[in-house]
Amino acid sequence: MSFRNLSVADADAQARAGAITLVDVRPPEERAIAAVPVEYAGLENGGLERLLTLPKDAPLAFLCHHGGRSAQAAMYFAQQGFGNLYNVVGGIDAWSLDVDAEIPRY
Repeated sequence: MSFRNLSVADADAQARAGAITLVDVRPPEERAIAAVPVEYAGLENGGLERLLTLPKDAPLAFLCHHGGRSAQAAMYFAQQGFGNLYNVVGGIDAWSLDVDAEIPRY
């Protein structure tokens, strides 16, 4: 596997510490329903291109609704030569359940 799994609690802690770049791969309309309360990058509006210019060892953690699209994104970045990749297991749904109940579930 080209990426490692990361729990939502660890993703939250590492994003808050600035240790990883959290990438929410969901479209803006889904993020409008529920978004994490930490800094994150998106893929739209040039976001993908900006991320691809990062050093290949930059730690990137991908987030989606439940973990499927984020795993696909992690695989894509692995194919682009990135090597420090994480899939946030359970996605925003698990984040709501395990980290921050204020985040709406959908």
